[in-house]
Amino acid sequence: MATSIPFVSSDTLNAKLDYPSLIAALKTAFAADWTVPVRHHHAVPIPGEEDQTLLLMPAWEGGTSVGVKLVTITPGNGARNLPAVQGIYLLLDGATGAPKVLMEGTTLTVRRTAAASALAASYCARKDASLHLMVGAGALARPLIEAHRAARSIAKTFLWARKAERAEAKAAELQKAGIAIEVARDLEAVARQADIISCATLSAEPLIRGAWLKPGAHLDLVGAYLPTLRESDDEAVKRATLFCDTRAGALKEGGDLVQPLKAGVIKESSIAAELADLSKGRHPGRKHDDEITLFKSVGTAVEDLAAAKLMLERM
Repeated sequence: MATSIPFVSSDTLNAKLDYPSLIAALKTAFAADWTVPVRHHHAVPIPGEEDQTLLLMPAWEGGTSVGVKLVTITPGNGARNLPAVQGIYLLLDGATGAPKVLMEGTTLTVRRTAAASALAASYCARKDASLHLMVGAGALARPLIEAHRAARSIAKTFLWARKAERAEAKAAELQKAGIAIEVARDLEAVARQADIISCATLSAEPLIRGAWLKPGAHLDLVGAYLPTLRESDDEAVKRATLFCDTRAGALKEGGDLVQPLKAGVIKESSIAAELADLSKGRHPGRKHDDEITLFKSVGTAVEDLAAAKLMLERM
């Protein structure tokens, strides 16, 4: 007899996937040897408008769990007052293949993405890092701020966005949630002071200049997910020790590394380590207090599966 598959909502994901536990789950997952095939991209024609994109992101821990995230990116959704990105996650039993649970995909994605940045910072940022600058006021701003604050003692958080009104609105939202935050009026001035700078934008031009980075700064680049987009300049890449979530993804998709690679500013060997290297202890991360570090995130299905497995444990 068929049984219904439980569905985990956005509210439940936010309530159950606390950042300290999620960061620990991601560390365990990156230290494991799970299988992550290259994600599938498919163009889906929609009459009268721009093509929709269908993404399939599978990963599995053989005999234990199989998961796949299905994401659609529909440019025409703006005219419908709907988010362009929609997604859902399906977790299967690894031994039988039976569906176990469906989860809302957008919240799962932003929380695991933020946790991955906090995990990277645990290796790459200075232990005494206390001033955090968030660049961008979109869907990832609050998760990134919360994840970094959950992982270390952040004394002060600044938020900057190209549109001041968006920064003000996001700051008001965070203040209502009990997070002390200040809107940055002068991006360069705050960036020069910051211990950790997180960027989550769709900028096509660098926002953070390498010349602004103080000794010991950590740059956390989460946006600019296409080769044509970029949040940092060549000087930042040249000055920093480079880290990423996965070399395969970051050197193919993220403009912050793809563009300087093509220009000959860096080589593939310039990447010191990916998250699996850090989590397995093959690389220590930061080696001295004055070192400038840069982490490029593009996302990987390992993170989705780790988050989904943790959620299943808490149902």
